[in-house]
Amino acid sequence: MIVLKSTQDKVLAALQSVAGIVERRHTLPILANVLLRKTGSQVQLTTSDLEIQIRTTAELDGDSSNFATTLGARKLIDILRTMPADQTVSLESTGGKLILKGGKSRFTLQSMPAEDFPLVQESASFGPAFSVPQKTLKSLLSQVSFSMAVHDIRYYLNGILFVAEGKQLSLVATDGHRLAFASATLDVEVPKQEVILPRKTVIELQRLLSDKEGAIEMQFAANQAKFSFDGMEFVTKLVEGKFPDYNRVIPKNHKNIVTLGRQPLLASLQRTAIMTSEKFKGVRLNIEPGSLRVASSNAEQEEAVDELDVDYTGDTIEIGFNVTYLIDALQNMSQEMVRVELSDGNSSALVTNPDDNAFKYVVMPMRI
Repeated sequence: MIVLKSTQDKVLAALQSVAGIVERRHTLPILANVLLRKTGSQVQLTTSDLEIQIRTTAELDGDSSNFATTLGARKLIDILRTMPADQTVSLESTGGKLILKGGKSRFTLQSMPAEDFPLVQESASFGPAFSVPQKTLKSLLSQVSFSMAVHDIRYYLNGILFVAEGKQLSLVATDGHRLAFASATLDVEVPKQEVILPRKTVIELQRLLSDKEGAIEMQFAANQAKFSFDGMEFVTKLVEGKFPDYNRVIPKNHKNIVTLGRQPLLASLQRTAIMTSEKFKGVRLNIEPGSLRVASSNAEQEEAVDELDVDYTGDTIEIGFNVTYLIDALQNMSQEMVRVELSDGNSSALVTNPDDNAFKYVVMPMRI
């Protein structure tokens, strides 16, 4: 029986869309597989890591009878990648074996029973669904995801806080040293919902979302989130725990404000970062009327100093920062100008977009 028969690019695209969460090594060997469920000419592909499940359906022809099996996802992708994009490939089931054919190549593959594949149990009580354009969500994620913690024991920081309320969707990420906030306006009013999406889910959504027109539908339950877009269904477990009160962290009414070109500031920080050491990424910023000086040094007594002319009339301030935190923020912004608000050398700084109040980035100072 022919399970599927289509061009390499179509089969590979369908597989790659669901295979991002598949680990090569797993305590449950079947989780390294993709579940193929054939109904007529449609093939449904499902992957899971017990916390996230991704499913898509593709028109991949083949015989019209029903069939289900699981195959090693990474191996299948590795084989398909070696074939030309326009080559017709087929997957056939004969005598309990699965054979993948393409041109004059043939591969006999090991399968595992479809009924053994552990599907994620979907919550019975999802909240109301609401939609945002895919490119809006992709943009929001890119503006805050770099501030997520990595393997922090405060597990609720290893992800992004989603807050939907009224006509606003806000995303917040923090690792305890910096915080990024971005928001967008929704077309519909939604009741207040707050959930924390895990880091792996965020990375996978960023990979899958497109910049093209098209919406993503979201639904949240107490312990799960569900996303539907481009014929895909994405179900993920949520992070339990209480996210810090981000409104208290974002400084208000800083009296010293400097607005300058984002690109010149980024270039200056990248230059001075060369003289920081791998362990100590500190740079000193000296701001005084008319100028901003960036300086760094290392254990070998080497140092870098860079100066920018700025339109500034506030207090003279000397403040230290982890240069990586500043570079991360500036690289994930796209506008020409950036505004930096400061109180003194010991308080956190607020970095914003002068033309758009929907993005805020808070960074703690460091002692240098």
